[in-house]
Amino acid sequence: MPPPRTREKALRQRLAELRGPEVQAKALDARALAALAANPGCRRRAILDGAGVDKAVLADALGSPSVFGQSQFAFVRGNAFEAKVKADGGTELLRLAHEKLDRAAEPPAGAHVPDLTAQGPHGRTARTELALREATEAAGDWTLLDHPMLALDVAGSPAFLEPDAVVVHPDGSWTVVEIKSFPMLDGAADPAKVGAAARQSAVYVLALEQVAARLEAAPRVRHRILLVCPKDFSNLPTASAVDVRKQRAVTARQLDRLTRIEEIADALPEGTCFSPELPAERLTEAVESVPASYAPECLSACELAFHCRDRSRAEGAVTRLGRPVRAELGGLTTVGDVLAAARGEAGDPDDPAVAALRRAAALRAEALATAAPEVAPCP
Repeated sequence: MPPPRTREKALRQRLAELRGPEVQAKALDARALAALAANPGCRRRAILDGAGVDKAVLADALGSPSVFGQSQFAFVRGNAFEAKVKADGGTELLRLAHEKLDRAAEPPAGAHVPDLTAQGPHGRTARTELALREATEAAGDWTLLDHPMLALDVAGSPAFLEPDAVVVHPDGSWTVVEIKSFPMLDGAADPAKVGAAARQSAVYVLALEQVAARLEAAPRVRHRILLVCPKDFSNLPTASAVDVRKQRAVTARQLDRLTRIEEIADALPEGTCFSPELPAERLTEAVESVPASYAPECLSACELAFHCRDRSRAEGAVTRLGRPVRAELGGLTTVGDVLAAARGEAGDPDDPAVAALRRAAALRAEALATAAPEVAPCP
């Protein structure tokens, strides 16, 4: 077996070939990782994300444009709010961290904000790890890391992540800070948006835990993150402590289930490439060579969802009806199989799913026969 560095170099070269030598790789962020962890059985998304393929551009080239993503207005508004929160060396942000997470500590009277600039993602990751180590050793002080760079191993391939901020408390523990532009009204925010922020932050917590494990005396990575949002309808920042232990456990378990990216790449036909510059027919063939695991939830999390939905409909797959329905149907994988089993034309009568379908079909027929109104003849 070749040494790890040789294997990593070979994998990077292989992924570059899949992406297309002329195409710039798209970084895998925490939002994409959270979505990938929510659907670990989708090999298509795993290999496309691992190769750095821009799935929005790919969807356009396939003729199924994506509407998934953040509007430019929301992006600009979010950046402006984040700059306000971090102004004056993060004074307001640290005040919120002290108020919501660590009231027993001394109030922050001027925190250390280390310079994290370095060359490339590997350099920034190393610089962040050094800054975290130094801040942890400087017990008694508050430290704010603005846009640190973290690395997380995902199916054998490193993903570089950039949280909004990380706070190092006076006791040496670490907290992830997530800054969002959606409002908190009367101290509460939209539960769906808070849930999405919690899943995203759980990815950062996992990456920080890997950094902490490499230090001589592993510091504590707090499982309560600081979510900072505008207060009511103003632009003033407020915050809430969000417990992400559940999201962290689910994300870790799902990421562990992902098939290693090199295994997926090795199973692809020779010459497979996902470059959007390819003819539509050849590009479609390349995408379809990787199995997908479509579910309706993909529509809110993946740029290729419309393409995969169309294919799922064309194949009559029951996955398009949702994962709960798919789980109940057992070995019946297409709508045609389900209807045939319900009509008694196919399927094992001893199969619980087949028996339930036939019973449901019989009850439906009986109900329709009983409720059918008598139709008077036309005069």
